[in-house]
Amino acid sequence: MAEIAQVIKYEGDNSTFVWKHPMEDFNTSTQLIVHESQEAIFFMNGQALDLFGPGRHTLETQNIPLIRRLISIPTGSQTPFHCEVYFINKTEQMAVKWGTDSKVQFMEPKLHFPLQIGASGEMALRASDSRKLLVKLVGTEKNLGQQALVQKFRAVLMTKVKSYLTKTIRENEISIFEIDEYLDRISTDLHNWLIPDFEEYGVALERFFVTTIVRPEGDRDYERYKELYFRQYGDVKEAQIRQQVEIINQQTKAQQIIIESQALAAKRSQEGYTYQQERGFDVAEKVASNEATGQFTNMGVGLGTMAGVGGAIGGMLGGAVTGAINGNTAVNHVSNAENKFCENCGAPVTAGMAFCEQCGHKVKEEKKCVQCGYVFENPGKFCPKCGTRREESV
Repeated sequence: MAEIAQVIKYEGDNSTFVWKHPMEDFNTSTQLIVHESQEAIFFMNGQALDLFGPGRHTLETQNIPLIRRLISIPTGSQTPFHCEVYFINKTEQMAVKWGTDSKVQFMEPKLHFPLQIGASGEMALRASDSRKLLVKLVGTEKNLGQQALVQKFRAVLMTKVKSYLTKTIRENEISIFEIDEYLDRISTDLHNWLIPDFEEYGVALERFFVTTIVRPEGDRDYERYKELYFRQYGDVKEAQIRQQVEIINQQTKAQQIIIESQALAAKRSQEGYTYQQERGFDVAEKVASNEATGQFTNMGVGLGTMAGVGGAIGGMLGGAVTGAINGNTAVNHVSNAENKFCENCGAPVTAGMAFCEQCGHKVKEEKKCVQCGYVFENPGKFCPKCGTRREESV
């Protein structure tokens, strides 16, 4: 008994782009099953009528089972109502290999010498327009696989890849000796330029990779230019290394100065004196060495300075020296108050500033006598110069 309706579906090789179902001239009400990753095109009397997406579909033809034999008698038992179904695989097919069939000749952009290279890689393709792909590339063939599709695009690949490859190398000024570092950029450029060439035939070029650049290794001219390039590259690298070493040395010296300053500040803090007091000790030592000259002027300067230092070192010189040069002492304290130094790093501190400009250390607030202006250096209740109570001072 002849079948009244048939079922048409495709569950074959996933590396196939287009596949024609072997059943033709099927009866009306035949069931068409299309999977999620497929599309199907129904041809009737040589025309592509309908495009079917995923699901089950009923195909209406003019082939009616009960009268089909009667209608086919004039045509030798062959129905005049020809129909067929093509399945199009919509999955993205990766690892499709490509390669240039001959060397690409171009001018090396940095050293400006003629060069020949080859290129190869992989790409990922997907059927984007089923009707366009079927009409423009497949025609009446029964199937279209990966290799057949690549073969159809061979002329496009060989011509366009060679042209685009030399173009991107020239525009980006990529040296042949550094080309492996730019394979990703070259792949991106070629991919963008090739998309329209594939899209014209209903094929989407999803990805395009240049994985290998074949250099003319062993060629005498190429080897000579390679030696010249690496010699120049070595000289440049040596100069860069020397410059980097100099920068590191300067940074190390600066860090050493900071460490020494911090260590000296910590030493002063532990021993209970400031940078200002240390300068006073140095002045006292110089004055002591000058007293042997016997000159009244030098002695006067020395005694005045020592009187100023007397308060800083706890009155080591006694009241006699302070009384003898009473006027000079007041002047000296005012000078010390105006010329302050950071207790942490020893840098000069501008009058009125609360923090050191060099290290950010908080400047110790100074108390002055409201009566005579004496700067207090030691704790106490009364001004050691005029006897005014400190509670009344600021």
